[in-house]
Amino acid sequence: MFEACGAQKERLVKNSIVLLLGLLSVVYLLNLGAGIFEFIPDNLPLIGNLDDAAALALLVMCLQHFGINLPDIFGRKKD
Repeated sequence: MFEACGAQKERLVKNSIVLLLGLLSVVYLLNLGAGIFEFIPDNLPLIGNLDDAAALALLVMCLQHFGINLPDIFGRKKD
């Protein structure tokens, strides 16, 4: 009985961390700070958008954790 309770708590903690990371990536992508808070400034050539790409990748992974697979939703229909 205690193993099931421990596994349930572990799953809850993991889901909470993934949800928090997903929310942080959404806030970062929405750019609520008007460009003041950026890890890598966007005006740097070639590497300026890497932080945005990393935030987007993190968001996609968080969505996949909860069963939302964007390539399946927006992918091409197979004939």
